[in-house]
Amino acid sequence: MPKSALSKREFETLSHFRYQLRRFLRFSEEITLKHGITHLQYLLLLHIKGHPDREWATVGELAERLQLHHNGAVSLVSRCEKLGLVYRERGRQDRRVVEVHLTPAGENIVEELARLHRDELLNLQGVFRIPGAQDLA
Repeated sequence: MPKSALSKREFETLSHFRYQLRRFLRFSEEITLKHGITHLQYLLLLHIKGHPDREWATVGELAERLQLHHNGAVSLVSRCEKLGLVYRERGRQDRRVVEVHLTPAGENIVEELARLHRDELLNLQGVFRIPGAQDLA
């Protein structure tokens, strides 16, 4: 089946979405640096805190959430561990599993940064209503 060409409106819609997404990501990069961590370190903390049904995550789960290779996630966890934001613990039910937990310092910084990110998203609510989004269906 031949692919149909995109309309000018579809290009405008995609461009608008990517622009607003990039603005939010730039906000995230700047605010995390002001708090002394990188945006990837913030995302690691967020994915630990936001893991469904528990307060920790495995390195493999974090790698998936961050879309990193496993060894990249291990390095990121190690850097956060050196900053005192996370700690590792052997699995309670499966000793082969390594759980990554937030420290109190990690809890504090992810709470503050998540609040700022939430507020920024609320400010962007009207902006993220993508004009012509129905055209992408």
